[in-house]
Amino acid sequence: MRPTLPYTNDKDQYANDNPLHKEKDDMTQETKVRTSRRPSATRVAAAGLVLGSLALVGGASASASTSHATKELVISTVKTAKYGTILVSGHTVYTLTPNAVKCTSKCLSAWNEVLLPKGVTHATAGPGVSAAKLGTVKGAGGKLQVTYAGKALYFFFLDKAPGQVKGNIKDTWGKWSVVVTVGAPGGTTTTTAGGGGGGVGF
Repeated sequence: MRPTLPYTNDKDQYANDNPLHKEKDDMTQETKVRTSRRPSATRVAAAGLVLGSLALVGGASASASTSHATKELVISTVKTAKYGTILVSGHTVYTLTPNAVKCTSKCLSAWNEVLLPKGVTHATAGPGVSAAKLGTVKGAGGKLQVTYAGKALYFFFLDKAPGQVKGNIKDTWGKWSVVVTVGAPGGTTTTTAGGGGGGVGF
């Protein structure tokens, strides 16, 4: 007599309880899960395009900002305890009362001309600065150098921070002076270099 199968329903019921079938089914389900979690090539490409666009926009903005920043030169003022209110353009600016030795290349390596950016024809007056007194003269290299009340302006290479004054000195090329717009309390300034306030007053 042929033995009776444990299940009399159909082959599906037998397959469901078959360990080999269960293992195969589990592997199939795991493969489906991994496949569903894997990002499609389309999504990856789209994300790359978005990031690329953002990078381009950011780069363009930075470039535009840099371009705008070079389209002007501002002469403004800062208050100091020793000299009063003086002219600056990021750093202190100075004027020269020259002597017999002309300020040429060696001089200009320490005393940088305050030059306008290419394409700009005049400096911008900041707070406390008279726009009418700002002008230009051709510098040593033919570029436009900023003047104030007719005197050419220079930076001193040892000034490293805004408002720092290390160039109010005499040297081989003459006397260098800060440009004072409002004298310090109790001090005096004159309209010529070497005044009692230690600078040129305007």
